[in-house]
Amino acid sequence: MPTRAITVGGRRWDVSHSGRVTQYDRDEFSLLFVTADEGDKEVRVTRYSPLGARWRDQSLAEMTDDDLLRLFGYSQPSFTSPETGYKP
Repeated sequence: MPTRAITVGGRRWDVSHSGRVTQYDRDEFSLLFVTADEGDKEVRVTRYSPLGARWRDQSLAEMTDDDLLRLFGYSQPSFTSPETGYKP
């Protein structure tokens, strides 16, 4: 599974698809933002509708860093999401 990396507030976040398939199949994908700076692992989750490719890997590859930063702004802590099993 391909990953990307962005920097937010001086912290590096690895971005990848969650692997979860929603009822909307190729119309909605989930992204995981994971950081492990200073030994503390933090996971954030967001969903988005792709504007171009309808395949997860290709859709992630087509996004710019600005797109990922915008989606990070909409992301929620892992304990609020079924993608992570509601675990922190």
